[in-house]
Amino acid sequence: MAALALCLLWALTAAARTAPVSSPGDPEPAQYEELTLLFHGALQLGQTLNSVYKTTEARLTEAGNNLGLFDRALELLRTEVNQGWDATQELRTRLSEMQMEEDDLQQSTEATAQLLGEVARAQQALQDNVRHLEAQLKDPWLGHARHEFETLKAHADKQSHLLWALAGHVQRQRREMAEQQRWLRQIQERLHTAALPA
Repeated sequence: MAALALCLLWALTAAARTAPVSSPGDPEPAQYEELTLLFHGALQLGQTLNSVYKTTEARLTEAGNNLGLFDRALELLRTEVNQGWDATQELRTRLSEMQMEEDDLQQSTEATAQLLGEVARAQQALQDNVRHLEAQLKDPWLGHARHEFETLKAHADKQSHLLWALAGHVQRQRREMAEQQRWLRQIQERLHTAALPA
């Protein structure tokens, strides 16, 4: 811009030098004043253009800086989104693994419950046999058999207690599994909701 203003000034100066000097009788006596005014106008125009150029340059620099900041912010946001996506995928994988473990545990618990049912039925049959034997051993002449019966009865009672403890353990396990499944469903629902587009 400064070069353009200098070229303009040089052209005006050259024009002023080559202009013929007017004599007092000429009809155009104000040509020198016009050139002076034109020269000042060109100088002011050059200054104004220079100011506009500097302002525009400053604005372009600021816009470039803002664009750089925007690009960096966008890159940070993209990185955070990618990290969030990776974390979500990892969480989904872990939830899937937990669900498979939960299913295996459910099957194991069901098998244990079925086995406990069979043991309980066998225990009930044993207790019925013990009561039947007890009724038969009330005869006083069967003293030695009575001692064996008492031992068998104590063993049956001990088994009943163990069976009762195992049944309680299975019940607790079922409650814990139901709570874990509820917790897993809540997490899966949250993940599904978070994955939906806004």
